[in-house]
Amino acid sequence: MKLLVAGADRVDAGKTTFTVGLLSRLGAVGFKPRAGNDYWFHHDDYRYAVEQGRLFGKDAKRLAAASPGDLDPEDINPIHRLWRPSPGSGAGMLGQEDRQFVVDRVAENFVVNDTVAVPDGAREHLPLDDAVRVDSLDGFNDVMAQLHVVALDGIARRIADRDRAVVESYGDVARPLSAFEPDAVAVVEPGRARVYDGGRYAKACEVATGSPEEGQLEERVPNVIDLIDAAGAVELPALGSDERDDPATVARAYDDAYEALLTVARAD
Repeated sequence: MKLLVAGADRVDAGKTTFTVGLLSRLGAVGFKPRAGNDYWFHHDDYRYAVEQGRLFGKDAKRLAAASPGDLDPEDINPIHRLWRPSPGSGAGMLGQEDRQFVVDRVAENFVVNDTVAVPDGAREHLPLDDAVRVDSLDGFNDVMAQLHVVALDGIARRIADRDRAVVESYGDVARPLSAFEPDAVAVVEPGRARVYDGGRYAKACEVATGSPEEGQLEERVPNVIDLIDAAGAVELPALGSDERDDPATVARAYDDAYEALLTVARAD
C-alpha cells in the first residue's frame, strides 16, 4: 500500500503531524523526497543539523523517528534545500522574489549557489570544499539533471520496494515524484483532511501541467483537486504540542481520517 500526504496550504498545513500518526497506525516507513528550510525562519532547526555537519529539517527527522527501524532523516529524504531571505527587489536564481536557495544536499552531495553568501555556520560545519557550485539557472538545471533526478529515481525505487509506504510532499506541491501513483491521497489543511483516489489524483496532476513531462515536480494542490471530486472529507481536531509530538496520540486523534483514507486505498 502506497499513500501520499499533500498540503492544501503552502506552509503549516499539518502534513507532517498527519503523516507521523499514519505511520504509527500502519507501521509504515515515511518518505519525504524533497524538503527544505530557511536559515532565518527555521534557524534553530538549521543550527541543529549543520552543527552535526549535516543538512536536514525537522519534518524528515520526525518521519524517520516515527518509522520502524533505525533510520536517519537522510535515509528517507534525499534532497534538502537551505533557503535564506532575499530582501529587496529582484528574483533570485530560482525565480523567488523573497528568498534565495543557498545549498542543496542531494543524497551525499552538496550543491552551492555561488551567487549568494553561504552562512558562516554552514561554511564552517558542512563539507562544502568539494561541493558542486552553480552561478546560473542553466548551470543549475544541468546539475539537477545529473544529481537531483538520480536521487529522486533512487528514492522512488525504495518506495516501490516497500509493502507499506507513506510519502509526504512539500509545501503545496501536489506530488514530489512525477511517476508516483499512490493508492490513495490525503490532502491536509488546518482542521480538515480530504481523501482522493490515487489513480484519479495522478491523472489530474498530468492534466494540471498539460502533459506528464511538463513541470513534473511542481503541480500545485489547488490546481489538481479542482479537477477531481474528493472521496470524502474528515474534520481534524486541534492538537497541543505534546500531542503532536507523540505519533500514537496523533493516530488515535485522527483515526476517522485514517480509516477514510485506508478505505479508499483498499478499494483501489
